[in-house]
Formats: sequence, C-alpha cells, structure tokens
Amino acid sequence: MSLAGRRALGTLPLIAASLLVGSGLASLTLGQGSARADSVVRATDDFNGDGYADLVVGAPGGTVSGKAKAGYVVVTYGSEDGLDPAHKKIVSRATSGVPGSATAQQEFGRTFTKGDLDHDGFTDLVVGAGGQGSGAGAVILWGSASGLTGGTAIATYGFAPQAGDFDGDGTTDLALFRGAGSYGDDPISQGARLWKGPVARTGTPAATLDFMDKSQWWSYESEERPDPSCGERPETCVDGPVSVQGPVVPKAVGDINGDGRADIAMNDYYGDGEWGNSVLYGSPTGFKRGDAPGSSGALGVGDINGDHYADVVVGDSGYESKVMVAYGSADGLTGDVQKFDQDLPGVPGAEESGDGFGASVAVGDVTGDGYADVVLGVPGENVRSIADAGAVVLVRGSADGVTGTGAQAFHQDTAGVPGVAEKNDRFGAAVALLDVTGDGHRDLAASSVEENARAGALWSLRGTATGATATRSVAFGPKDVGASNTAALFGSALR
Repeated sequence: MSLAGRRALGTLPLIAASLLVGSGLASLTLGQGSARADSVVRATDDFNGDGYADLVVGAPGGTVSGKAKAGYVVVTYGSEDGLDPAHKKIVSRATSGVPGSATAQQEFGRTFTKGDLDHDGFTDLVVGAGGQGSGAGAVILWGSASGLTGGTAIATYGFAPQAGDFDGDGTTDLALFRGAGSYGDDPISQGARLWKGPVARTGTPAATLDFMDKSQWWSYESEERPDPSCGERPETCVDGPVSVQGPVVPKAVGDINGDGRADIAMNDYYGDGEWGNSVLYGSPTGFKRGDAPGSSGALGVGDINGDHYADVVVGDSGYESKVMVAYGSADGLTGDVQKFDQDLPGVPGAEESGDGFGASVAVGDVTGDGYADVVLGVPGENVRSIADAGAVVLVRGSADGVTGTGAQAFHQDTAGVPGVAEKNDRFGAAVALLDVTGDGHRDLAASSVEENARAGALWSLRGTATGATATRSVAFGPKDVGASNTAALFGSALR
C-alpha cells in the first residue's frame, strides 16, 4: 500500500508502550509531564552525564579484524544539536580494553541493555551477542564523564541481557540469559541468572538472587528438566524460552503493577511452532510469571494512559495482524486488551497484508503532554509504487489509550528526511524513542538494515510539542562513523 494516499478507514482499538531498559521505575514517571519524563531519560540513557540521552546502534553483521559477522555497536552521544556521527564511540571485541576477541558469527551487538549498574550516577551499557555467539557471554562498558570506558566480561550469559531494579531496593539489577538454542516440538528451558545491584567493576554483583520465586520452581517429581545447562537449581532457569526474532529484541522492561519493581515482558515458545508472550514480575524473592497477550512479536512497555502503571505493547508477529496493548494495574496486566491497525482513524495509510505494521515498537513521551506515545515500524510499507520501501508511524497516547488523532507517518520520501525511498529498503526495521536533544521531548530513531546492500543506516527525527518533525533530521551509516560497512546490518537494534 502507498502512504501517498494517506487514507484512514475504519476503527479498531488501540495499544502502546516503550522499550525502557535501565531503572524499572522509569515507566512510572512517563505520565507525569515533560520535566519528569526528561529526568527519566537522563537517568537511564545518559552515559556521560551531560543531560542528553545517548543512542546505541547495533551492527551485528559487521566484519571486525577480518571476522565476518563478528559485530560491533556504535554509541552516538546526544547534544543540544542532536546526534552527530562524529561524536561517537565504536565498540567491538577488538576494541582496546574490551575483554575477549572478535570471532566470526558471534554477532556482538545483536542485543544490549542500559542501566547504572555500579550506582555511580552514570549509565552503563551491557552488550550481548546473537546467533552462535550468545554463549560467549556479554560485556559491560562503564559510563563516566568522558563517556563509555573499559570493559568487564560476563561469562556464558550473552543473550539479551536486561537491566532494571527488579527487587525494588533502589539499585539496578541485571537479568542474564543463555542462548535458547533451536526450537523444536518441545518447549525450551533457558538458563538464566539474576544479579543484584550494585555490580562492581570487577563484574561481581552484590549478590546472586534466585531467578524465579520459589513458588514458581519446577517440581522434579512432576516433570523432567529438559535443559541440563540450567544446573542443579531450578530457580536459575526460565521455564520457557526468550528469543530474538528479526531486527529488534522482543523484550521490554517497566513497572507494570506499580510496586516499584521492574518487570520483564518477553516472548515464549510453547513447542510445535507455537509462540506466545508472558511477563516476569519483579519481587525481592525472584520473578513471578504472568500471562501477556499475543503470539510473540516486538514488545514495548510504557505508561500510555498516564495512570502510573506501565502497559505492554505487542507488535505484528505475523500471526496476529493487529498491534495489541494490555494495560497495567496494581494486579498486573488486566484483561483490558485493545487492538488496532493502520485503519485506526487518523493513522496515515491503509492496512494491507505484508506491511508489518508494528514489526518494531518503541514508546516515549514525544509531545511532553505526560502520555507515552508509540512509534511503530512498518518495514513492508509501499511508498507510492515502491515496494517494501518502509515507513514509521507515530501514534499518540491519551487518558483513553492510543488515539489516531495527530498520528504521523515518515519515510525516506517525506520532505526533510534524508535519502530516497528505494525498493526493499524496509525503513523502520528498528525504532527507538529517547531524548537526545535534552529538551524534554523524546526524539525518534529509525533504521533500515537493508540500506546500501545491507550496510544499514540510521535516521534521527526531533521530537516537539506537536509530534516528531523531519526538520533538521539527520541520517548516517557505517561509513559515516568510520566503521566496517559490508553487510554490517547497522541499525539491527536501537536503544
């Protein structure tokens, strides 16, 4: 379908949320006005403490030291003038001070998370891997006034790390996962560890907590543990898989039940090719599992309706053709699930098969009105007659949830957006919302991993009181930051 027509037909329910990682309390404050939203961004996204959020771009396909798909990340530091590709840091396993070595197929930078692990006031970055490299562990890069420095290894657990205050003690904890392996007929059990913060720069946590609350431990009498890598203690495993599917990490962190503890929304594999979603609710004694709607898909968590409970957004999974939002409450996710697609009145374009509306999801308060807005990647969108050029759609949050009123769409042929829409670019493969200009409005980041023969590229559009704007937007790719270019998949993950 074409955005040129900008049709808006029909009406369907809503959804929204945000990929908030770092302090689990972040989602509590999204409904409390722009000043509070800005302070949250600074607390969870600012590596150098200058008051501007910093953007991390994953390039898991990048060649490093001659090793194909060794992978790297690029950190672009925010400023009053926005992102500048010259003000960046490239990190790989070959970077001085980073433990380990570049290995082919490791896909370093496929996953990562942010949070102040050592409680020094600077956000830290934990970089994981993907594919064959998830068993190689993760690396912590430490924030400082001069930006990210050094590197500390985390052995074995390199798959989609997540940071947040899961036990509610005011320090950032770290949830660590092993690779989930292949998906067959049976459900998958995935090794996991829960580190209590603060984490010392030696890589030593204050304590290692039971991952699952004891009430959730497996019964050895009733079922056989299918994954011996979980060890002798069932509390160190996740009963059910967590998976990376496509260019974004379908995990999100936020406080869904308002208890001051961060929760994790994640994908589950049930076996026989069936997927679903669930929530790991944080507690002082380990996570407690609850249900979430949808059949996998990109996930986001954030307070869309301003009630101070984070809501869970589930994007297009290929099984469900609509975006869904489940609303948070003191009891966790309620049965109040709303759905919408591109036919929501006010949303540019029209719903068509293959668009992938919501293939990527991010949430944050762009307008500063105290309600989290939702940006949705639509990488299969046709722009005029150009197939799969891709687009992103921004919909607004409100006291009644997501509304199509004031919705916006952007693509590479939008006036002011750098570049030109091309066939199969799949613009919108990954998205993020964070305040890189420090003005209290979340700015929109979107990527195309297919740009320039899969080198990939990143676009940054500014947030304003009336939404996102293409004015003064910037775009850059691997060559612009001086990184490996060939099939780098730059922009596979954004945060």
